Amino acid sequence: MLLRLILFALCACCVAGAHALTPDQALRIAQGDSDERIVALNEVVVAADPALAAYVQALLADEVKVGGGKALIVRGEQVTDAATGAAATLPGDAEDVVNPNRMRRELEAALAALQLFSPDRAVRARAVADLKSQADVGKLALFEKAEASETDPAIRAALAMLKASALINAEDKAQRLAAAQLLAGSDQPATKSLLLERLAVEADAEVKAALNRTLASVSSRLAWGETLGVLFTGASLGSILLLAALGLAITYGLMGVINMAHGELIMIGAYATYFVQNLFRAYLPEAFDAYILAAIPASFLASALVGAAMERTVIRFLYGRPLETLLATWGISLILMQSVRTLFGAQNVGVENPSWLSGGIQVLPNLVLPYNRLAILAFAALVLLGMALLIGKTRLGLFVRGVTQNRRMAACVGVNTARVDTYAFALGAGIAGLAGCALSQVGNVGPDLGQGYIVDSFMVVVLGGVGQIAGTVYAGLGLGLMNKLLEGWQGAVLAKIMVLVFIVIFIQKRPQGIFALKGRSAE
Repeated sequence: MLLRLILFALCACCVAGAHALTPDQALRIAQGDSDERIVALNEVVVAADPALAAYVQALLADEVKVGGGKALIVRGEQVTDAATGAAATLPGDAEDVVNPNRMRRELEAALAALQLFSPDRAVRARAVADLKSQADVGKLALFEKAEASETDPAIRAALAMLKASALINAEDKAQRLAAAQLLAGSDQPATKSLLLERLAVEADAEVKAALNRTLASVSSRLAWGETLGVLFTGASLGSILLLAALGLAITYGLMGVINMAHGELIMIGAYATYFVQNLFRAYLPEAFDAYILAAIPASFLASALVGAAMERTVIRFLYGRPLETLLATWGISLILMQSVRTLFGAQNVGVENPSWLSGGIQVLPNLVLPYNRLAILAFAALVLLGMALLIGKTRLGLFVRGVTQNRRMAACVGVNTARVDTYAFALGAGIAGLAGCALSQVGNVGPDLGQGYIVDSFMVVVLGGVGQIAGTVYAGLGLGLMNKLLEGWQGAVLAKIMVLVFIVIFIQKRPQGIFALKGRSAE
């Protein structure tokens, strides 16, 4: 038994001696030009010496000096030998070690590389992800060693991709051809960029042909993620347009009021969200993540109250005169914008996402679905469902439909048409406030927030069919998808122009929109 312990101790000492950071290696990593230092660093990293991590961290913290033919770690008045860890004396001629940006990147990569041999799978997976942008021929031996010892199939496959990324820039033609073959199975966006960079400098015709074949394979695999990403972004934009236009579908579609202050009602909802956020931050910081749940009714009520005040003081005297409502509400929009500038300032204000709306779901390597966008899609669907039930299934909805279709007959049967007008306008304004609450989670909140959505909102309502909520849904989602698809083809500016031209032509051919009014009330 004693003999076994002695043999074990001797083996441990031999292994430790083989892997220990020597004074010469520590000095070579600390002084000389960057190329020489990187070569020395890669040689030591392959050994996976645990002592190297502390040394690299000291280099990154600018705590290493060179003097007396040694690399020394200096922390305050404590001086230790970088290789042995023994106490040392700082020579008078000691010089600071300067690490340019390139060297710092290599040192950070070395720290990640040492984690490839961690017993924790999550740490190894994170190390592989960190090394994707640092794969080069100098780390090839490290990747091969890590791949040989790796037991997890997914991490081993990722290490094979790292090895291929390193081989693709090798001087040996055979290695570059092997890299092209290995990378053909990749589904990472970084692989496409790597192939394009290599193709720009590759001179060998055979290697270039292999790289082109690999690029076509990778691009076809990434195309699914890119297409799905465009569709998701289009649906997200469509849901935002739908929220912005739903309130207008009532005030303009059902009531015939051209409300140019609709964008400012959206803005008020966004500022109400900002106000609630600040209240939670000041008085309920432990419940900050729940502020958005309180902001939803607050944004609805804030915009609804402003809308009710507009209707009672101005709009009620202008029913049946749409052009005059346009001028009056345009003036109101200017007043509202200036009021917000006075209260909150002219600069944008910050609205922070709750932690549960931060981040996203990684569906594909090049497709991440943000939680805030997914939440807006679900929120738009809930608002739409609630509004449809309110208009179609409640007594208030019956009164609104009756007054908008035949005001005199509704008044004859005892409906208080003035009160219904106020309720309907406040409802449309409140839904605009909900749109502002949603927009605060994906963009800037400022006095000009609503100006970017007023034209699009009118286009959605007119295209869908005046007074038709179903048409508003189809038009909102359709315009969102069309915008994003055309942006990828012609750019943002031309996409807007093409969408506008399409709407003009469509309205010329079908003035009633996608869905036309039916029955005796149709004009």
